Parts: sequence; structure tokens; C-alpha cells
Amino acid sequence: MVNLPYFDTLLKLLAQDRLVEKPFGKHVHWGFWDQPEQATLSTDDFIQATENLTCKLCAFAEINDGMTVLDVGCGFGGTLAYLQETYSNLKLYGLNLDIRQLYRAKNNLLQIPDSPYLLVNGNACSLPFPDQSINCVLAVECIFHFPDRALFFQEVFRVLKPGGTLVFSDFVPKPWLAPLTQIKLPRPFGFHFYGHCQFDFTVEKYRNLAKETGFSEKNELDITLNTLPTYRFLRRFARDVGFYNVSAIMETTTAELVSRLGWLDYLILSYRK
Repeated sequence: MVNLPYFDTLLKLLAQDRLVEKPFGKHVHWGFWDQPEQATLSTDDFIQATENLTCKLCAFAEINDGMTVLDVGCGFGGTLAYLQETYSNLKLYGLNLDIRQLYRAKNNLLQIPDSPYLLVNGNACSLPFPDQSINCVLAVECIFHFPDRALFFQEVFRVLKPGGTLVFSDFVPKPWLAPLTQIKLPRPFGFHFYGHCQFDFTVEKYRNLAKETGFSEKNELDITLNTLPTYRFLRRFARDVGFYNVSAIMETTTAELVSRLGWLDYLILSYRK
């Protein structure tokens, strides 16, 4: 059973309000601004920022023409669509537990003969792909939903070809904050609008896990400041469409506060097999 209140709400809004389609019909992740202080917070500005984040991740992954790429937790297919538009001769896979997201992803993708794609309803901790079959695995803002990061790393290591890379983005706490993220709060504060999220994995934990799994190289990029305008856009857009949810407000406000205080970092991390 997939419990994703955020996507339940988003899919309902997409069906009811055409204003929601433009900013959230393709990408469902935070935005990246090269100059965050100049963010206009218009819908077009946010759309460009979400595309920028995808571009940043793919560049960090060193994706090239001719690769086989797996996007785990592929959402509405925005990252896969970007790959189709930017590279050639790719073999693309999108994986998601939620079949509804895959249906929407299909509408965002093209049938391009030299860059075919396949959408798969499956589990990130039990990847339905052969050993050493993938050049790059992407996981954009979804690893915190996985029940077992160690198992996910093992599965990625298995399916990657030698020299292949795992690249993902995550909200990473400072070591002293990590235990506090596990505190259970009463309703409505304990209701997980964004689903069950585990924000207790520090950079050091990721480094140790990668080493234990067998990955040999790492790259880490802190883009926290570049993503902060996302929160202001979400507040403005929620007002514009008349959306109000106590849990959503509490969770988003808390994430913004700890991010602005420097207690929670938005990182892009890369590990090579």
C-alpha cells in the first residue's frame, strides 16, 4: 500500500485546477536558482528553476549520449523528459511504486526511436533490472521515502555497470539534528503530508554506507541557498489557488526554518562503482 498524501492532494488539484498543471504537471521537486536573491517567484520562474535542478543533477552525474539511465522515483517524468530533450541515443527507465505517477509520466514523454523509455512499477529496494545493466541511477528527492537506504545502495551497486554512478539529492541534517527528526509528534503535527520521510541520514552516514557497499568515489554539492526560494513560491502559489492544509504548512515551514538556519542542507551526492 503506497501512502503518499502529498501526491493524493497534488493529483486531485491537477484534475481540478488548470493553474496547478503548469508548475507541477512535469516536475515535482524543489527548484534551483543560480542567483536566488533575484528569484521573481512567478510561475515561469519556478518552472525554470525546477528544470535547472534537473540540469544540475544530470551534469553532476556526467551523463553522456549513449548511456542507459534509470530514474528511481521518477515522479511525473520530468527528469526523463529532460534527458530525452538534451541527450541522444539513451536507453531510459523510470521506476515508481505509484502507478498513478507513471500514467502521468507517460504523457510527458515522447516515443523517440534513438532514446526509448520504459516505465516500471517497482520497488527501489528491489530493482527489477539485471546485474551490471545501468550506467547511471538517479534518485531526485525520493531517497528519504525508502524504507532501507542500505538495501537501496546494494541494489544500485548490483545493477550498475563498472564505472557507473549513483546520483541523488536529499535533505541532509547536521549530526546533532538527526536524532530530533525521529521524534513522533501528535496530530495534526505528526501527520505526514509528504509521506513517511526519514531525514536522519547525515553526510557521514552516507559516506560510510557508500564505502561499505563498495562505491569508490564520491562527490558532494551543497545547493541549499539555491533552493530556498522554493519555499516562498510554495506559499504564494498555495494562496493563489486557495490551498490550505495544516500539516503541509507545518512541515514546509519547519523545513524552511531549519534550512535557513543551516541545520538542514539540500545536497546532491554522487558515488561511483
